[in-house]
Amino acid sequence: MLERDDLKIHNDLSTPRRSASPAADLKSGFLVFLIALPLCLGIALASGFPPVTGILTAIIGGTLAGLLGGARLTIKGPAAGLIVIALGAVQELGQGDLAIGYRRALAVGVVAAGIQIIFALCRVATAGVAMPPSIVHGMLAAIGVIIIAKQAHVVLGVKPQAERPFGLLAEIPHSLVHANPRILLLGALSLLILFGLPLIRAGWARAVPAPLIVLAVTVPIDLWFHLDHPHDYRFLSTTYHLGPEYLVRLPDTLLDAVAFPDFSMILTMASLKYVAMFALVGTIESTLTVLAVDSIAPRKRPSDLNRDLLAVGGGNLLSSLVGGLPMISEIVRSRANIDAGATSRWSNFFHGAFLLLFVTLVPGLLQTIPLAVLAAMLVYTGTRLASPRELLHVGKIGLDQLALFLTTLLVTLATDLLMGVGAGLVLKFVLHLLRGVPVPAFFHPRAQATRTGSVLHIRIPGAAVFPALLPVRRAVNSAGGDISEIVIDVENAAVVDHTFLAGMDAMARQWPTATLTFLGLDRLRPVSPHPQATRRRRRA
Repeated sequence: MLERDDLKIHNDLSTPRRSASPAADLKSGFLVFLIALPLCLGIALASGFPPVTGILTAIIGGTLAGLLGGARLTIKGPAAGLIVIALGAVQELGQGDLAIGYRRALAVGVVAAGIQIIFALCRVATAGVAMPPSIVHGMLAAIGVIIIAKQAHVVLGVKPQAERPFGLLAEIPHSLVHANPRILLLGALSLLILFGLPLIRAGWARAVPAPLIVLAVTVPIDLWFHLDHPHDYRFLSTTYHLGPEYLVRLPDTLLDAVAFPDFSMILTMASLKYVAMFALVGTIESTLTVLAVDSIAPRKRPSDLNRDLLAVGGGNLLSSLVGGLPMISEIVRSRANIDAGATSRWSNFFHGAFLLLFVTLVPGLLQTIPLAVLAAMLVYTGTRLASPRELLHVGKIGLDQLALFLTTLLVTLATDLLMGVGAGLVLKFVLHLLRGVPVPAFFHPRAQATRTGSVLHIRIPGAAVFPALLPVRRAVNSAGGDISEIVIDVENAAVVDHTFLAGMDAMARQWPTATLTFLGLDRLRPVSPHPQATRRRRRA
């Protein structure tokens, strides 16, 4: 609640605590397994990896990384947010040979995993809390647009000519005109279910995972169309082809899916570029997911970010060594895990165990899934990442945040993720410098903490911008758990930015007994009416 002189956030202490329940974890693990099964296949395909590697990664993420991690309710596995990096690595490193590119991308994953482990041991995972939200959302929106641009053609059963995002988007009308009708029917039905099911308010619609309903509807149609053997058919005087190339193809056993990295190009600039992207983007996404899950978890207990990153890095190391995708703590499956009633890390283990049993006992069922159906699931995921509502939300916070969002989005689409995020950060530095933020506030942020009884008073001199979140977090963690009020004093700050306010709000949700109060906000002028808008010193 924003008041004239302060901002107070009172935590809800009435949330009931769930005790650990093996039965609840088994149920939630099973439901997450149903959601993860088709998504893991689709993410692997979209990444240029063999389909089964998505399941292999989720098995490792659930059974190993999930038990070792420091976040109890997050689900570890492949994620749509890393598709763009993985596919780029396979295509660029393979130089036209996707099989070689896949093995060279595994080598990149091994080195990136080692860097993540070093990050965790050096306890730098908490730096993710200072990442500007508008830049993160711009990055995710770009990923969503790229996924849509690539997978829309698979839904239509057409192979595009373009390779870059803008070209692929421009080619969608051409692919729509030349779509394979029966493949389009499978993809369109999938999209109709995925977008329509959330609009149904009946209890069954919320209890049954949408991907499961999609498979239940489309797989019988696929069998009716006989996609498992090559043949032609005529529609409106035009001949079209169907065949096994439109279906998922898997090895006979999970062991047959094991592949080993090729380190022959690991020291090239191309490989090092993807190492940096895997390590940085994967770390940031995973850390932000853990923070988001902590904020919605019933017990609001903060996770150990560095321990969780260590588990993710270890899981990535093993996954890349045996042929799997990179993994992170994934938000969609984690949210489903909490909604299903998960109480401990065992739900993640059970989700991985169910995947292992399924792919071991009934692998033939997976090979009846049409690729267009998996592509439709990814298009749906892409639209959620690149939702126009996110653009409107960012715009309401302020034109500065809209500029950060659009810069990150457009530069990513034109170049790559690393350049997009870098461009967003450079713009944020420039905007703050123009607002009068002193340079030391970026590189040597200070938080002067004093404690009086159960009240912790933290003074931020100079500017309360995004790097200041780190010393504030350290000050709160070192103060102990018996704090009843935390006062953030920005009386002498020239600027309090959106990232700092949003970050403090997220941290406050993890404090079970403390009230957060901002002092001095009334002395600063907000750039918009939004309560978390950037504020700067009023001109005399």
